[in-house]
Amino acid sequence: MPDWDGISALRLADWTPRSQLRAAETVVNRPAYAAIDIHNHLGRWLSDGEWMVPDVDDLVAVLDAHGVETIVNLDGMWGDEVTANVERYDRAHPGRFLTFCQLDWAVLAEADGVGQLLESLDDSVSRGARGLKVWKNLGLTVRDADGSLIRPDDARVVTVLQHAGTLGLPVLIHTADPIAFFEPVDAFNERLDELATARDWWFGDRDRHPSFDELLDAHAALVLACAETTFIGAHVGGAAEDLDRVERLLAAADNYTVDIAGRIAELGRQPRRFARLVEGFPDRVLFGTDTYPVSGEQYALHYRFIETDDEGFRYDPGSSIPGQGRWAVSALDLPPQRLEALYRGNARRVLGLD
Repeated sequence: MPDWDGISALRLADWTPRSQLRAAETVVNRPAYAAIDIHNHLGRWLSDGEWMVPDVDDLVAVLDAHGVETIVNLDGMWGDEVTANVERYDRAHPGRFLTFCQLDWAVLAEADGVGQLLESLDDSVSRGARGLKVWKNLGLTVRDADGSLIRPDDARVVTVLQHAGTLGLPVLIHTADPIAFFEPVDAFNERLDELATARDWWFGDRDRHPSFDELLDAHAALVLACAETTFIGAHVGGAAEDLDRVERLLAAADNYTVDIAGRIAELGRQPRRFARLVEGFPDRVLFGTDTYPVSGEQYALHYRFIETDDEGFRYDPGSSIPGQGRWAVSALDLPPQRLEALYRGNARRVLGLD
């Protein structure tokens, strides 16, 4: 007989149900068109100073096997680190890698902060940077000289990112995080498993951090203030759970695009809604994965998600507990005429490769 008392006392962390759904499982190892991965990490700032990819030739073999023609490396940082990334990837394998730089936004607390950042951008371009990555710390943790948080739409940030546009640099910007990261950590939070293992990802303390909506409003204001700069809103513009918000900015700003990186979990529980967004803005959605270290299995999962009509499958097949929420996803089943633009055409335009 079942131990009903024991089941009643089962901890959430120990509950790892196995789906009994018997549904189609389509394997897609190569995309319908050669892909450009607009959002990935190959450097060493996220891995304690060690290169994320120990053997670049092995990585190229994975890209070849899975139909990826180019991968954007967002880890150039600034100064000599830009050069190190460009030499290791872009120059060693022409056409396969493009390195984006970053900026040290903390210098805005200094009297000549804007000037320093403008010089940093110019220097990064001279070293071979092909774009700029703006990380989520802008708006969440970077503070001014008076201790206040610097918002993404701060006038000084606008000046710097307008200059990026003048230099022809696309700006891939990550603002905020999933909405649940800004909500109370309680029985109603849908990302409780994730936050329990990454507690510094919780931004629900309003004495320390803005709300999700405040950050996304500032994100939109920044994009609109820099009309000559091309933006890529990372992670579906930071609002994969609110596609109405994403569509409003896409409609208002011709210079705005979004990538799908790291958001299969969110998009896969509203596949028809996201497919309508792609249909409405077919030239503004870019393929990206944000899965590092890079693996062929992750590329195959993304191709399955984009191209098939499979339902009810795991977006995180290697984990006993799904990493971003306890649900399954269904694929987008995008029409064939939309695939070339999503996989590579839109990225080629944004990156200036046409």
